[in-house]
Amino acid sequence: MLPQLIALDMDGTLLDGNGQLPPDFSAISTRARQLGVTLVPASGRQLATLQEMFPHEDTFIAENGSVVVHDNRVISATTLPTAAVRAVVAALRTVDAAHTVVLCTPDTAFVHKGADEQARAEISKYYRSVEWVDDLGALLDADIIKIAAYCADGSEKHLHQPLLAAVPEHNIAISGAVWLDVMAAGVNKGEALHTMAELLAVPMSRTAAFGDFLNDYELLREAGTAIAMENAHPKLKEIADLIAPPNTEFGVMTVLRQRKILESNFRLRPACRFFTSPSWEKTSYAG
Repeated sequence: MLPQLIALDMDGTLLDGNGQLPPDFSAISTRARQLGVTLVPASGRQLATLQEMFPHEDTFIAENGSVVVHDNRVISATTLPTAAVRAVVAALRTVDAAHTVVLCTPDTAFVHKGADEQARAEISKYYRSVEWVDDLGALLDADIIKIAAYCADGSEKHLHQPLLAAVPEHNIAISGAVWLDVMAAGVNKGEALHTMAELLAVPMSRTAAFGDFLNDYELLREAGTAIAMENAHPKLKEIADLIAPPNTEFGVMTVLRQRKILESNFRLRPACRFFTSPSWEKTSYAG
């Protein structure tokens, strides 16, 4: 049965090693719309960034699920409690390793203007709407939906434990080797997929999701069919129904084409969550 909702992580998944979209993505997107299938970018990236990347799309899961948009309308934007925002910022101030804090509202990211060039270059990849400010402390009572922290020497190594101790009840997602994100409890891409599926009246069994890193774990866990990239974190591969080629080889497009997900004759075996294959087995396209 044809999936009706397909969530696509960006970095390490849909985008290549240079952060570029597959050259045939526009054709695939057009084909999806013709078949009544919704392709939804599902990213830790800012909504403004995704809207710039996909000017012809109107459905997004942004900021790791903190913001959900359909028909260019914000369906949900979940803020962190002010106490949590203050606790996170206080904990980050105790970290000796060099790092940069990004306070995210639904519309804008706020960063201290003293951020170095390396941090600025990294931030510019993911945040198109940025305000460089003198004092982040003046913004702690704003509608903060996510706190992102960039650490060139490793986000998990230096930032995870202090934040886990500070706000254990909230979602601390390791979004990449150098990024860590904090969202409100219950906020993640998987819950956002549920929100989107309910809005579109799509059964979860008819959803699919592609991902590669730990902030995609809930997304793949909740999706009707879970596809991890060959370059994915081992924990994602453990729960995946299918392993796609690496993002550097546009593995998402390979699966969509070869598995005929966007063809009317695509079928999912009723007794399992794997994509169809001659042997009905979990399949790897690696190599």
